[in-house]
Amino acid sequence: MFVRPDDDPRTEGGFVGERDTLVGYLRDQRLTWEMKCAGPDAEAMARRSVGPSNLSLLGLVRHLAGVEQTWFRRVMAGRDVPRHHRSEDAPNGDFDGAVPDAAVVAEAWATWRSEVAFAERFVDEARDFDVTGTDGDEPVPLREVLVHMIEEYARHNGHADFLRERIDGRVGQ
Repeated sequence: MFVRPDDDPRTEGGFVGERDTLVGYLRDQRLTWEMKCAGPDAEAMARRSVGPSNLSLLGLVRHLAGVEQTWFRRVMAGRDVPRHHRSEDAPNGDFDGAVPDAAVVAEAWATWRSEVAFAERFVDEARDFDVTGTDGDEPVPLREVLVHMIEEYARHNGHADFLRERIDGRVGQ
């Protein structure tokens, strides 16, 4: 177990209404992500799963920062900002640039936390979940983005289980 049940910051569900349910489940998935990544040093955070995969906890932190940025800052808020860790020349930069360096790890977490804070502010200020952003030419409602983000974190939390088991044997939660 990562934490004792009494110390677990996540809820046990019981949300009422659409806003509380979507925001609550996303918050819990983000907390789960942080719990699964807590503790390893830079070398362990950058350790790849198995060759030829470039999957690592650090790569996933960088990837999730980019996912948060894309959906909330770029699509929903309509901001034209450069992508984190990725470019046309480095389409897999989030994973390929996940190197065992404490400064890279710290920057990745700071970027992720900044994007999560932006997303939380955006959602808090949204009048409802029918607010739309634009992905290409397609309108995308905030409701759909929140469901997608819950799914995104759930999938990567599963990846983190396998990575942590390989790193130090920790599993679950």
